[in-house]
Amino acid sequence: MASSAGPEIERLISLLAKLPGLGPRSARRSALALLKKRDQLLRPLAQAMAEAADRVKACSICGALDTSDPCAICRDAGRDQALICVVEEAGALWAMERAGAYRGRYHVLGALLSALEGRGPEALRVNELIERARGEAVREVILALPATVEGQTTAHYLADRLSDSGVVVTSLARGVPVGGELDWLDDGTIAQALRARRPTAD
Repeated sequence: MASSAGPEIERLISLLAKLPGLGPRSARRSALALLKKRDQLLRPLAQAMAEAADRVKACSICGALDTSDPCAICRDAGRDQALICVVEEAGALWAMERAGAYRGRYHVLGALLSALEGRGPEALRVNELIERARGEAVREVILALPATVEGQTTAHYLADRLSDSGVVVTSLARGVPVGGELDWLDDGTIAQALRARRPTAD
């Protein structure tokens, strides 16, 4: 039990348990693994976390996390300046970059609209997006938001706000994944795939 482990270990477990995907039991196992390998894991992790806390900041242009401002993506002259891909958080940006299929720029909202949590447009980086879309040579804004109620509500709101900006607003296609079999897919994915169907190539 954490209560018999001493205040330092208890605090470590308590902090680890606050991480996404880690409950009390997983936090205890993680703490034990770190303490068993303190030279290989715990001390390097503590140093990396301290450096990240001191050096990582949000890009003043797109909101991405980096050690420089503007971030590396915003400074990259090889990126298509006419494309802005809107994502909820930096994790979605990282996923897009891993795919290697997008060479435009990004805009990180920081959150999604949520009536249940009392989160309105003022809590998101919406005004910054509108300003970028109007003030730069932007041709298209791609809404790469989650296929959730909050994600779709946010997408509709952004499309409405961008309607008079002169840019084309698009959303990521959703549906059957590459290699996916229909009997393994949920009903919502199949329904979305049907709505997003397009003519087959000749």
